[in-house]
Amino acid sequence: MKLTLEDRIIGCLVGAAVGDALGGPVEGWTPEQIAERHGGRVRGIVGPFYEEWRTARPIAPYHKGDGHVTDDTLMTHALVRVYSTVRDHLDAYSVADHLVPDLIGTPRWIPELEAEALPLQRIFLAEKWIVARLHYGHIDPREAGAGNIVNCGAAMYMAPVGAVNAGNPSAAYAEALEVAAPHQSSYGREAAGVFAAAVAAAFRPGATAESVVADALTLAKDGTRAAIEAVCEVATGHDDFESALAPLREAVAPFDTVGPHYRQPSLGARRPSRLHAIEELPVALGMLLVGGGDFRRSVLGSVNYGRDCDSIATMSGAVAGVLGGADGIPGEWSETVAKASRLDLVAPARELAAVTREVFGLDVRRRRAHEDAFGSLAGLS
Repeated sequence: MKLTLEDRIIGCLVGAAVGDALGGPVEGWTPEQIAERHGGRVRGIVGPFYEEWRTARPIAPYHKGDGHVTDDTLMTHALVRVYSTVRDHLDAYSVADHLVPDLIGTPRWIPELEAEALPLQRIFLAEKWIVARLHYGHIDPREAGAGNIVNCGAAMYMAPVGAVNAGNPSAAYAEALEVAAPHQSSYGREAAGVFAAAVAAAFRPGATAESVVADALTLAKDGTRAAIEAVCEVATGHDDFESALAPLREAVAPFDTVGPHYRQPSLGARRPSRLHAIEELPVALGMLLVGGGDFRRSVLGSVNYGRDCDSIATMSGAVAGVLGGADGIPGEWSETVAKASRLDLVAPARELAAVTREVFGLDVRRRRAHEDAFGSLAGLS
């Protein structure tokens, strides 16, 4: 059965949310620690790493696990709401004018807090940066990301940009760089652009995991490109995530500034550089190759990798969700996540699909107006 645009966008956003929820409870740990805690590899939705999750990590007193989505999904849905308001391509000012007010003005159900709260009260410090810089600092939105730690914070919620530019990776890349400008700089911003491009590439007819990576590499720059190349070259030698866990970490390590201990970052961690990359995107694309684009295999590989695995699984889940559509996502996962998180995972995707069709219509009219103007100017008509 041929997948429709709506099928693929639902797969994208539901897949991202499911990957996020599966990865959340084991974020920050090593594959060995994950296996010890859960009696083997994680194969589905699991509970919190610590039973006393409220007090285990005071800086992050969140109920991760039991099907709860994290800030990755909260930010993704917030960006969908911006698209729903603007109903056109976004830029840095869209973040200032619409995303920031959404984060600080409307209480929503926050699964990890088990309460209604402002999204601002759940997002982490690197994401609170957006509010501090734009709402309180009145920084030019196009420059506000400079100075923030360089991490995957912007990349993790760029799937909607890829969907709105479905089938057009270069346009997705350019738009995501603009949208990420208030949040990130350097290779954090670059990763946002490349991830959006990968999502857009997955919408192309006949797309595969291999073609998605190839399309992403045509746009990726500097250390981000080198990291993706290194990880994906290693990934092609594996068809099972178990054997790929250590080799993929070894391949990305030279480009990752965090260092071997995720919760104890190195002195040079998350600083701007043209030589480095975030870890999450290359590993997500690597696991996509290892899993052959299959949702279950790609996401479980991402989850069991550990470290920042909720974001890794969010990214691989989004791309695999586009490739296979909503039906490729195990129903027992998506239904449990939606119920546990008290979120309608499908409604935002349907709204984004409607916006995507509207934006394409605007693009066609703008392109034809440009063709007419240039044709007249150049004597072509």
